[in-house]
Amino acid sequence: MTEAILALGGNLGDREQTLESAISQIAALKSVKLIARSSFYESVALTLGGEDEKAPKFLNCVVKIETKLEPKKLLKKLFEIENAHGRVRLERWGPRTLDIDIIVFGSELVQTKSLQIPHPRAHQRGFVLVPWLEIEPEAVLPGHGKVSKLAEKFRSSVQEA
Repeated sequence: MTEAILALGGNLGDREQTLESAISQIAALKSVKLIARSSFYESVALTLGGEDEKAPKFLNCVVKIETKLEPKKLLKKLFEIENAHGRVRLERWGPRTLDIDIIVFGSELVQTKSLQIPHPRAHQRGFVLVPWLEIEPEAVLPGHGKVSKLAEKFRSSVQEA
């Protein structure tokens, strides 16, 4: 079994219900065991142009799982869960009902067109770091250091919901 950290978020529809449903579906996947989940946190929408105060806010959380699935198989299952919740991929970093990212997958480094692990922008995302710190205080983001240190500068921009 490999431990992985997944970040979930959405800013359209019933955000809390969508995240609760997605967490249940992740936990129900064959070869996946839910280990921990964070509280929900709210953050300003992040677009290609930067933070957008006018867009609906995102509700985010992080879950820790153990899995026997390989990273690409896990990603495929996560896409299926996103799609089941009405995820539409029209615009990069656009509004969405559900987004699920693999942040880390054990100690694996993956660099393909469709998947990069560790997530290449996790160190810049308070909505990932702050909830991750809640469930794993000693976590380290490979290539960037302790999550506790990285999360310090984002504490004021991410509010527990």
